[in-house]
Amino acid sequence: MNILDDVKRKLKTGDKVQLLIISNVLVFVLLFGLSAVLSSVYHSVFPYLAFVADGAASLTRFWTFISYSFVHANIWHVLLNMIMLFFVSNLFFTFFSSRQFLVVYFMGALGGSVLYYVCSFFFSMGYGLVGASAAVMAPLIALASFAPQMEVRLALIGRIKMMYIAAFIIIIDLFQLSSSNVGGHIAHLGGALVGVGYTVLLKNGIDLAKRKKRTAKNKSTFKQVYVNKKVDKSVNREETTQKQIDAILDKISKSGYESLNKEEKEFLFRQGNK
Repeated sequence: MNILDDVKRKLKTGDKVQLLIISNVLVFVLLFGLSAVLSSVYHSVFPYLAFVADGAASLTRFWTFISYSFVHANIWHVLLNMIMLFFVSNLFFTFFSSRQFLVVYFMGALGGSVLYYVCSFFFSMGYGLVGASAAVMAPLIALASFAPQMEVRLALIGRIKMMYIAAFIIIIDLFQLSSSNVGGHIAHLGGALVGVGYTVLLKNGIDLAKRKKRTAKNKSTFKQVYVNKKVDKSVNREETTQKQIDAILDKISKSGYESLNKEEKEFLFRQGNK
């Protein structure tokens, strides 16, 4: 993909990610200022934004299953998560649309808090769950599951396949389950499970991010033959397109993303943004 195509892609898909980053930074600045000026108010507000596992009481604050992903502990926490969000989204848009990213992102946040909540009945999880790490983990693992042979260039390391990056991150989280931040790492694994689940469903023809088409009821009681012909042509086009997508994905699995030619990359990008 040349520079012009990359610029067009960022213009089309980057706005939603930028909005997420701005929202996270804005929430952090507001809460940080509140904690510095009115500490008592901050501690009163915190349980209504962060996710606090407190048995049935947590369910009464159902919005915190998502809102916690906009709350961060300190400047380094928000900075690292926003950098990861930016780079993961750029990689994700190689194959998927911005709508798919948002769905997987927020499902990852939900998956992280749900697993955190379930595990809180068996382990001590700390005061509360904050941060966008689980949400960012979901599209990262979804991408690694979808295109494991895709290579990424990392500073000081060189080119490395997505499946190795994903495996390394998950292994680190598993080893950190005995640390003081056990809740955070459990949430990461919840986001990872969402990423894998989304890809499994997608490869079986189920896209949770796909809009349902509205079908208008036909007021006429008569059937028209030409409608059926159009449907047949539409079905044939969809079958042909799916076969092309399957062939390209097989090529990626065997030889990596870089083995695709310009036409194949452009075709895959167009399909991902429909």
